[in-house]
Amino acid sequence: MKPFSYSKARTVEDAGNITSGDAAMAIAGGTNLLDLMKLQVETPEQLADINRIGFAAIENTCDGGLLLGALATNTQTAVHPRVRSDYPVLARAILSGATQQLRNKATNGGNLCQRTRCFYFTNIDQPCNKREPGSGCGAIDGIAKLHAVLGASDQCIATYPGDMAVALSALDARVEIATPAGAQRTVPVRDFHCLPGDTPWRDNVLEDGEIITAITLHPPVGGTQIYRKVRERSSYAFALVSVAAIVEMEDGLFSRADLAFGGLAHKPWHDPRIGEALIGQPASSETFDRAADILLENARGYGENDFKIPLARRTLHAVLEQAAEDAA
Repeated sequence: MKPFSYSKARTVEDAGNITSGDAAMAIAGGTNLLDLMKLQVETPEQLADINRIGFAAIENTCDGGLLLGALATNTQTAVHPRVRSDYPVLARAILSGATQQLRNKATNGGNLCQRTRCFYFTNIDQPCNKREPGSGCGAIDGIAKLHAVLGASDQCIATYPGDMAVALSALDARVEIATPAGAQRTVPVRDFHCLPGDTPWRDNVLEDGEIITAITLHPPVGGTQIYRKVRERSSYAFALVSVAAIVEMEDGLFSRADLAFGGLAHKPWHDPRIGEALIGQPASSETFDRAADILLENARGYGENDFKIPLARRTLHAVLEQAAEDAA
């Protein structure tokens, strides 16, 4: 780890001013950033501790939704009574994502901003366009087992590793962001993360000096909520494929289907056409196949991760079948 200076921000404006520029970064729980600093993937000259700027509360909103403070921990969020009762898909996703010790430190805002676990990104001796633009993507012809089959580019095939954001995408949550000037803007969580394209180093839409202050959930919708994570071992491995689903059935037909997918792309994957194709259809293999065909129509494997394509199809089938059974 390279030497750095450390300061404590007292306000959002203070944090924004300190972290403006390439040489400074904000830190809250540090569960991802400190690992990257040890590996010298991230080498900030200054860290601004933002734990004292507030935004740690979980509160009801005026319309019956729920506001999750960016500095509330993952543990506080997962065990909150309203999250468990009204947004169980979110609680299940968080609890599947890390050990208790990590959840006790990791914050909601930091979870959204975590970076890929690609071997080529975390090893500074390997080529990585995300870490060093123009150096190439070693994963394309290398170790690609965990990598993307959707939304990738010839610049990067890494995946977003988180679970919480997949559930938030199914819930159509919103991310509240403060600018260094003290203004506030709101971004749908489905638009928060970026696909690699020609700028793989850009993980999300945060601009220089901006800080996430909260995540806002719409009023609860009911129905069956499922989070299924397929991984190599049950003990806190990253998803090969994950599905967050909010499903309602009426008279044996799908009347609501909001789905998001993890482990498949550089961001939590949401395609509104999948839900549209399910609405008004019975729970059958033919219906599930049509939904999977839409999900995977542009899927591409890179050798080692070819298995993800049929795995995603089978996982979607299993989730929709379970949802239909639970709703019956």
